[in-house]
Amino acid sequence: DDRAFGNKPVWRRIIVVCAGAIMNILFGIVLMMVLLVQQPMFTSTTIAQFAEGSALQKAGIQAGDQFYSIDGYRVRTDRDLSFSLATANPQSIDISVVRKGEKLTFHDVKMNTRQNGDKQVMVLDFYVSGIERNPVTLIQKSGADTVSVVRMVWYSLVGLVTGQFGLNDMAGPIGAADAISQAASMGLKEGILPAVNNIIMMMMMITVNLGVVNLLPLPALDGGRLIFLLIELVRRRPINPKYEGWVHAAGFALLMTFMIIVTYSDVLRLFTGKGLGA
Repeated sequence: DDRAFGNKPVWRRIIVVCAGAIMNILFGIVLMMVLLVQQPMFTSTTIAQFAEGSALQKAGIQAGDQFYSIDGYRVRTDRDLSFSLATANPQSIDISVVRKGEKLTFHDVKMNTRQNGDKQVMVLDFYVSGIERNPVTLIQKSGADTVSVVRMVWYSLVGLVTGQFGLNDMAGPIGAADAISQAASMGLKEGILPAVNNIIMMMMMITVNLGVVNLLPLPALDGGRLIFLLIELVRRRPINPKYEGWVHAAGFALLMTFMIIVTYSDVLRLFTGKGLGA
């Protein structure tokens, strides 16, 4: 059959294999736009002013400075800023800013903290300037924030490999459903629209996660099939389908095993409050 997938040129098959993940990410941009269009103004990464007793101000950072990186994590949007601060050690943070075109780095900045239950949480004692909302900035902000979410997914995956995050920080379908339920419940305390927005935010996170993870170069995922297609593109002939089938079958078995472990961790978290590796 001339129309069969396997008989199409390799470049067309590459497009088809990548299309699903790319559409997930594009859908994430649309959902992000739905959330952002409701805001009267967008948030920048430029410091406007400090709260009284600000740790950043004491460290030498000034109003008008633009965040460049937190502990080496590049900051391009306010979501990057929030994520990098949330994963940083408040007792010692390396903060880089841009001041009048010059990059400055402040080492071992100790942030102010407050007690929250049995944990010490960071106090954000500064304010950032706003960005005017218009059609151009809406599109720019939607794209930039979605890219920030993609970077967070990659960073989190690396953190899983390096041990920074554990199984208790992961969620499968059961954990995701529970998280959506909690987000909706928290939003309902303020009204219907905040609840809907929380659900849209969770949908955006999930669809972007699916897009990124599906392109990982792992057997049984689209990223694994993409690797074989790229090899075929270089070699100008495909790898024996039998061997490719074995690789994908083994990858699928490992993927299902991993899903069972994560699902068990989700169920354990529902009943005990802690998942595996907690």
